[in-house]
Amino acid sequence: MTDGPTRQRAAHEERSGARRDRERPPAPEPLPHPVVDNHCHLDIADGDWLPLAEAIAAARAVNVGRIVQIGCDLPGARWAVEAAAGHDELVAGVGLHPNEAPRLAAAGELDAALAEVERLALTHDKVRAVGETGLDHFRTGEDGRAAQEESFRRHIDLAKRLEKTLVIHDRDAHDDVLRVIDSEGPPERWVMHCFSGDAELARQCLDRGAHLSFAGTVTFKNAQPLRNALVVTPADRLLVETDAPYLTPVPFRGRPNASYLVPHTVRAMAEVRGDDLAELCAAIDAATETAFGGAW
Repeated sequence: MTDGPTRQRAAHEERSGARRDRERPPAPEPLPHPVVDNHCHLDIADGDWLPLAEAIAAARAVNVGRIVQIGCDLPGARWAVEAAAGHDELVAGVGLHPNEAPRLAAAGELDAALAEVERLALTHDKVRAVGETGLDHFRTGEDGRAAQEESFRRHIDLAKRLEKTLVIHDRDAHDDVLRVIDSEGPPERWVMHCFSGDAELARQCLDRGAHLSFAGTVTFKNAQPLRNALVVTPADRLLVETDAPYLTPVPFRGRPNASYLVPHTVRAMAEVRGDDLAELCAAIDAATETAFGGAW
């Protein structure tokens, strides 16, 4: 298969100069126990920077042996299914990013797109997740929020009907995400992707049965509320991710991210929590299997 298309978000950041430094960071020391990168966009990274097979091999070399590839629009969802079917290390999530929903709704295409997501979710048993879906009040204004919420509710229904894990994107929309979850009722398994709240939000999500996934943002200097949330999260509900090619951890913030850089985030998490590194890795690995319906 070919490497996937460059998405609109990546193109915007390239034009804006946000990605000027594209030197590939060196590989960190391998982790003492395998972990899973539970949220990655391998199709968005430019193929000439880190092709798919090389990205998987580089991650495996540092003990990040499995990856959840997330498709967040229809081309990305199709690519995720194809990639997961062709690589033992991958499983897939399929969905419509909350910033994709208003565009589709305005074009009269949201119903058809959601039907295609459902079809893709049934295509292969390696499709473990529905999403990423959710709410984004940062990039979408008031005029697009009704479409976001409609899409979110229908993804929740789909995850419950198909018994898939729900992967939630929440940006500047904490209260409304919880309101919709409470209204619809959560599926058996759901993940707050790139958790961005404080300790109180963490407790509210955990009380509702969520797994919380922490990204490279936990290493950022201004992220103390996020580190407070990390401390109160039980190890059996704790996941790690890259959201690659975004959110690269310190000391390489600003360069494109990749799954092989997960050890930087995990080591920072262990330090913040005061955990033994090997024990934390084992807990994250087990929690990820629980969150995504078992081993692969």
